[in-house]
Amino acid sequence: MESLLFLFPQFSYMAPKEEAYFKTLSPEDFQAPKMKNDNSRQKDKEKKSRLSLFLTKSGSHENVSTQKKSPSNISAEAALQWSNSFEELLKHSDGVETFSQFLKTEFSEENIEFWLACEEYKTIDSDTKLLSKAKYIYTVFIESDAPKEVNIDHDTKTAIRRNLSQPTRNCFEAAQKNIYSLMKKDSFPRFLNSDIYLHLTSHLRSKGPGAPMFRRRSRSCVFNERGEATT
Repeated sequence: MESLLFLFPQFSYMAPKEEAYFKTLSPEDFQAPKMKNDNSRQKDKEKKSRLSLFLTKSGSHENVSTQKKSPSNISAEAALQWSNSFEELLKHSDGVETFSQFLKTEFSEENIEFWLACEEYKTIDSDTKLLSKAKYIYTVFIESDAPKEVNIDHDTKTAIRRNLSQPTRNCFEAAQKNIYSLMKKDSFPRFLNSDIYLHLTSHLRSKGPGAPMFRRRSRSCVFNERGEATT
């Protein structure tokens, strides 16, 4: 393909008049505006991604201690109580942390993080902080292509977006209930069968007669009217 040659006069008044410089333009140079627009759109996407990441790091765990217990520091007796119900697990910070570790292995830790963010949201008294937190939750967990988007239906997502300008304390209630039900009926039974949980209670199950009885739950389970897993 031919290249075009453009000649330009020398703009330096000190240079000889006959001196000139030139630049060879290839066909790709004519595509520069398009490439510039594409680069601009890419930079906008990267900027949005960095903003979402910043929001995630700066606002999601203000009240959570940085000193976390490892599974080896959790007593088997305490861990055994979590199997009573999903509600019992959520009452214990160690239970929440261990459950979060399990969800990470299934790439669904955003569910417990969203639920915790909603719990914190409902305790805010200041209207200004409530608005700020509502926008944060929407940006990180709700909107399409959010960095930690949770799986909720379109109508629920639309209702949240509509109320975002003047959020109330129950703004995320429907979405939180949906994610809670998903974790309770789907993730929690698998958690009780996971290596993470069984490792915590292994020494109780190996003590023999007289020790508290614990039986590994079957992966085939049904749910009663209260939504609890039964075998």
